[in-house]
Amino acid sequence: MVSTPALWTGRIMSGLAVLFLLFDGGIKLVPLEIVITTSNEMGLPATESFARFLGVVTLVCTALYAWPRTALLGAVLLTGLFGGAIATHLKLDSPLFSHTLFGLYLGILVWGGLWLRDPRVRQVMPFLA
Repeated sequence: MVSTPALWTGRIMSGLAVLFLLFDGGIKLVPLEIVITTSNEMGLPATESFARFLGVVTLVCTALYAWPRTALLGAVLLTGLFGGAIATHLKLDSPLFSHTLFGLYLGILVWGGLWLRDPRVRQVMPFLA
């Protein structure tokens, strides 16, 4: 059983993550010039098709996370996406706290929100005795 405050805290955390990821995926679908420029600076393919591919992957993983029945799968897939972002920023020697660890911050938001709102996740990952 999930307490009401924990449930709503989890929903808010998950909602914030979903809103950010919808924005992130959306700007890659357009794609805005900043997306192409940043991809080039990061050593990624600086093409509209690659940006759209990343946008679609982000949006599909986010949709899976937002739907309660597939939220666990979505969280796992998003974790892989965040890991790739962290690895890319490590390779580029990006600023640690603002760029490199941003994927970690999102991962904490995604998993923390899911942990608070889904009792099945708390059974698998019991942080409290």
